[in-house]
Amino acid sequence: MRARIVIFATAAFALTGCSSSYQFEHEGMQQNAKLNPELGVLISTPDDGFYGQKKYPNSAKATVQTIKSEFLKYSKNVDITQDCKGKQCLQSIDNQQYGYYIEPVILHWEDRNTEWSGKSDKVEIQIITYDAKTHQIIKDARFSGKSKWMTLGGDHPQDLLKDPTEEYINSLYQ
Repeated sequence: MRARIVIFATAAFALTGCSSSYQFEHEGMQQNAKLNPELGVLISTPDDGFYGQKKYPNSAKATVQTIKSEFLKYSKNVDITQDCKGKQCLQSIDNQQYGYYIEPVILHWEDRNTEWSGKSDKVEIQIITYDAKTHQIIKDARFSGKSKWMTLGGDHPQDLLKDPTEEYINSLYQ
C-alpha cells in the first residue's frame, strides 16, 4: 500500500511540472470595447528580448508573427511594420487603412537549457492596443509565461506566446 502512495505522489509531482503556466494583467480596457473585424491592424516590431546582458536575436520576429497569426483569425488586413515604434508609429499611421495599432514590448525573454538545468524558460510581454483615429489605448495587457519544468528538449520562450496571445486577442473581439 505504501508503495502505491509513493508511486502516486511521484506521478502527481511529475505531472505538475509538465505544463506551462501563465499570468495575465489587463489594464486600460474601455468599457465594452470590442474591435471591429472590418478594420485593419498594424503591428510594430519590438526590440529583441533579453535576459541580463544576453540578447535573443529573432525573438521580436517570433513575437510579432504570433501576434499577427492570432489577429488574422479576425481581420483580413493585418500588417507588421519595422519602420516605426511606439508613439512615433501611432502618430504616422494611416487610419484609413488601419483602425488599430498594436505595440508589443518584450519585457523579459529567458531561454534556458531546462532539460539540463531544471530552470524554466520565461517570457514577459506587454501588448498595447490603440485606436488609430483617437490615439487612445483600448487595452494594455501584460502576460508572463514559464515553461514546464520537465521537458524533452526543444522548448523555447516563443513556445509560451501562443496561448496567452490567443486569449488576449480573443478578448478584444468577443
